[in-house]
Amino acid sequence: MRTVIFDLDGTLADTSGDLLAAANHCFRDMGLGDVLVPGQDAGIALRGGRMMLTRGLERAGAYDAATVERYYPVLLEAYRGAIDHHSFLYPGAMEAVEDLRGLGYGVGICTNKPEALADLLLQRLGVRDAFAALIGADTLPVRKPDPEPLRAAARAAGGDPATCVLVGDSDTDRNTARAAGVPSILVTFGPSGADMAALEPEALLDRFEDLPQVVTRLIG
Repeated sequence: MRTVIFDLDGTLADTSGDLLAAANHCFRDMGLGDVLVPGQDAGIALRGGRMMLTRGLERAGAYDAATVERYYPVLLEAYRGAIDHHSFLYPGAMEAVEDLRGLGYGVGICTNKPEALADLLLQRLGVRDAFAALIGADTLPVRKPDPEPLRAAARAAGGDPATCVLVGDSDTDRNTARAAGVPSILVTFGPSGADMAALEPEALLDRFEDLPQVVTRLIG
């Protein structure tokens, strides 16, 4: 079976609002107030919890690596408690997933979000059952851009890792696909969409309605 593997944050869903809220919870606890700005800092949010803490502390002139590590579990717990207050699926995302399944492709997720949080978010959004595989940041000993999580997601979705495609929104996704020797499709509607063309993926995606056609062109 040929498979289509998706990144989650910034690809299937805009999760930046809830991520930024969790980071600002930490900054308020530090006495710094709300350091990161919803919308404006969405690109930082989608680079992960430690990146949000790092950039926020740098902005406040208070960066310390030990503080980042101390507050990372605090951020995760705050995020877990309010994971779906502002997050939403991008228009057409699930329609495209269902179209791909109808065409016979296996569909899964490979994300650098911790697996339990990714599973919780997908359940809260009501779409967990649409994906045959979910590989998170801590599912394996390695994470993207190592190619093995992508390969594991393809296998878990019932496919051959050599005939999958990765749909993502970052250089991490581009590099993961390249390391695995498979095509990547990068979305242009996420917070970093304007930067995707420079990464030279096999395809750019402006809207989910076009995804089945693009996938067929790339992997048959």
